[in-house]
Amino acid sequence: MEHMNFVASDFNVFKIDGLDQRMDALKDRIQPKLQRLGKHFSQELSSKTGDEMFMHVAKHARRTINPPNDTWVAFARNSRGYKMMPHFQIGLWETHIFVWFAVIYEAQGKTDFGKVLEQNAEKVKEIIPNHFVWSIDHTKPDIIPHEGLSVQELKTMFQRLQTVKKAEILCGIQVPREDAIKISNDGFVTLISNAFDHLIPLYKFS
Repeated sequence: MEHMNFVASDFNVFKIDGLDQRMDALKDRIQPKLQRLGKHFSQELSSKTGDEMFMHVAKHARRTINPPNDTWVAFARNSRGYKMMPHFQIGLWETHIFVWFAVIYEAQGKTDFGKVLEQNAEKVKEIIPNHFVWSIDHTKPDIIPHEGLSVQELKTMFQRLQTVKKAEILCGIQVPREDAIKISNDGFVTLISNAFDHLIPLYKFS
């Protein structure tokens, strides 16, 4: 199996100053791995969800000054884009790796999805493992551990998705850099695969 796991030098790309310099390093070092992850998991997610899933490696094309703090490959049932629909992501910051199911601020049908989640909050509390985390803003590394959340707190997050225009909801796992660099290639693929298994029920709600 080709290398898809991340090593220490991959995380250090985010220490490089300057937009062009960091983008060059991302293209050289990170994007080939994201492409391989994309190829592998677009097939796996297609068979697991029953929808044909297309991969989208982040291009960071809108950036003109600030270099990106994170990068990813996303999976959605649209070959042209992913931001407008519920999707999956695998990516990294300087400090950690993430695997997400995501509905971000551009997503259509966000209000309806928020309602379905709110109605199924008790089920969501049960099906998501305790070590998983939530985020309400994909541009920040801040997370809310699932373990400590009550059903009512989940409902509040899901209500926010219905009422706040810029609201987002992401659920998944984060692996700290120091742990990530110890994971073998096969172990990394299994870790992502298992995470997606737990996140697919959320996708089905959408």
